[in-house]
Amino acid sequence: MKNVILLRFGEIFLKGRNIKVFENQLISNVKKWLEGEKYDFHVTLGRYIVSNYDLKDQERLIDKLTKVFGLYSLSPATEVKSCQEEIEEVIKNIKLDGKPYKVSVKRADKNFPISSMDYAKKLGTIIWNNNENPIVDLYNPEVEINVDIRNNGRTYIYTQSISCQGGLPLGSAGRGLLLLSGGIDSPVAGYLISKRGLELHALHFHSYPYTSELAKEKVLTLAKELTPYVGDITLHCISFTKVQEAIHVNCVPEYMITIMRRIMMRIAQNICQKYQLGAIVTGESLGQVASQTMQSMTVTGSVIESLPVFRPCVAMDKEEIMTIAKKIGTYDTSILPYEDCCTVFLPKNPVIKPTIEKAEREESFLNVDDLVNECLNNEEIIEIKK
Repeated sequence: MKNVILLRFGEIFLKGRNIKVFENQLISNVKKWLEGEKYDFHVTLGRYIVSNYDLKDQERLIDKLTKVFGLYSLSPATEVKSCQEEIEEVIKNIKLDGKPYKVSVKRADKNFPISSMDYAKKLGTIIWNNNENPIVDLYNPEVEINVDIRNNGRTYIYTQSISCQGGLPLGSAGRGLLLLSGGIDSPVAGYLISKRGLELHALHFHSYPYTSELAKEKVLTLAKELTPYVGDITLHCISFTKVQEAIHVNCVPEYMITIMRRIMMRIAQNICQKYQLGAIVTGESLGQVASQTMQSMTVTGSVIESLPVFRPCVAMDKEEIMTIAKKIGTYDTSILPYEDCCTVFLPKNPVIKPTIEKAEREESFLNVDDLVNECLNNEEIIEIKK
């Protein structure tokens, strides 16, 4: 008899002949997330098993594992040989403290001599005889005792099923570049797109001295807070001050944000090409602000030549985004009062329905290529470790 953690994956079951690619990526990620821990890992049909760890470390292991994309749920369990004597020894020691209970048996090993239903009745009777004031509730139990009899000659007994992140294994969809500001939305976008298997670099624009060093530190903290879910992040920091000053002097105020975001997209595209990243990811939500209308997103995205722009938050309202930010632990940092570069030289009435023609006309007053190249030449790279 020993303590183990059962791991279950979900969506990758749908991958058919490619399932091994996704499984191998998931197993690699599980081991990476548990790096530095003492444990054994093995695979049985439809399950991954973490075992031979110190019981005092179990809570920490579970916390790490629940953040691995691709895992659907996990259960701390007791592993015994698939013989009635060992199973029933564990069952008779379960104490319910008056909570209504139910026993569920899964018999993957059809050589086990008793059917699932009959064995559930027998085990339920054992629990009844070893508890004071027992209550059976087959429809809404407070405690469900699960007995999973597997084909590997082992049986797993557990009462908890803890939800994990689901989605696809990180790295199975390639790599992309997250535009990471100090706000609420972009860290959530990074989390959501990583849940679909995309490994992240991040790009942050700052406008020192118009924005303080605290604004930059805020973004570093946000990146760090994402790493328990998305792993190590390479953060590309770009000084955007000269670009904004040039736009402020040469372009009409209502198009300042539009031109600024078009130049940001050009810089992002260059970084993607340099580091072989396959997509740009933003925290845009349709209609949330003037720069996130359908027309604005069309105009800013039109400078991208050969990459998709992913907007995971596009159909979400602010409350939905905030709920996820609180869940993943980025919300409290995001609301700290340190301004990012998007608030510098903010026009009173930014255009809501820009056109590509007018944006290009305003850009004709700038040397866009020189501005982009100067930004890229002064790129700062910071490695954020999990």
